[in-house]
Amino acid sequence: MISDAQVQAQRYRELLGEKIEFPETCYRGDYIKDIAGKIIKEEGEKYLHSTEEAAISYFTSIAGQIILEEIKIDLRDFGVVFDEYFSEKELYKNDGVTKLLDKLQKQGFIYSDGETLWFKTTDFGDEKDRVVIRKNSEPTYFAADIAYHQNKFARGFDTVIDIWGADHHGYMPRMWAGIQALGYSKESLKIILVQLVNLLRSGVPVAMSTRSGEFVTLREVLDEVGRDAARYNFLMRRSDSHLDFDLEVAKKQSNENPVYYVQYAHARICSILKMAQERGIAMPVYADTDLSFLREPEEKTLIKMLVRYPETIYGTAKSLEPHRIPFYLNELAGVFHSYYNKNKVISENDGLTAARL
Repeated sequence: MISDAQVQAQRYRELLGEKIEFPETCYRGDYIKDIAGKIIKEEGEKYLHSTEEAAISYFTSIAGQIILEEIKIDLRDFGVVFDEYFSEKELYKNDGVTKLLDKLQKQGFIYSDGETLWFKTTDFGDEKDRVVIRKNSEPTYFAADIAYHQNKFARGFDTVIDIWGADHHGYMPRMWAGIQALGYSKESLKIILVQLVNLLRSGVPVAMSTRSGEFVTLREVLDEVGRDAARYNFLMRRSDSHLDFDLEVAKKQSNENPVYYVQYAHARICSILKMAQERGIAMPVYADTDLSFLREPEEKTLIKMLVRYPETIYGTAKSLEPHRIPFYLNELAGVFHSYYNKNKVISENDGLTAARL
């Protein structure tokens, strides 16, 4: 965040007329200029003449607030809602990290080599012990992570689910060591690894680089393909599998687009129900309907697919594998389309029509 704040300070000065040379290592996204613009609107030239320390301190705070609010809006529009947002700063304000390390030290899990403090993660199966206090007396991210997980369990949760990028795979054993040292079982922390998403446009990878400011945001994906298509595409693969998300395919009105394929099945069902209503056909009561009319192979296949729905939902929740639902819906849509193409739901045979409805 500090390096980001320095860039915002430079963008702030640039927008106020100063000629600024930006280091190659700095982020160049337009969002940084947008944040600087908002600061100018609120504060004018106030920080143009302040010390760099004061400017960076303010930009760090205000930029974090601005970005977090934008993230909340994007997630809300994506259909993802968090009950609580927790700031790492709270752990230090309340001495959460210090209290945690004191507790672990009393339990005999912390030792010093004269310069740094180490946590005996090898006692819990990790390949080597891990540093929790650096030579400069600052706690490591790992120390704060343990304290944060302790906070979660202290709030009454018996299971914690972490979602990490796949490049953090090697971090798993030390986190399991941390919660076991606190008295919780390894099974109480479930870690889901998520692979990268490759954005494509008509099969061609979309070039992205955060350093050069070339990237596609979730907001841009939502605006381009819509919420339903975005959510469905992100869920189509196992979390630990790479996903190729083609923006152009996601917008197609054809069976090549898996979202359209499923939505088209829903649209066909709605058209059947509308036709029944227009013809004055009431929806039959299951208990009063003679299902012996359902004899076609496609009907039996469709019924078997529908029966699998409850177990699919249960299995998805139990295994923490949401990709199972799009898989099921795609298969169900295929079975329905096959049935629809070969059979008329509404016919002159009232008994058959009632059974099929």
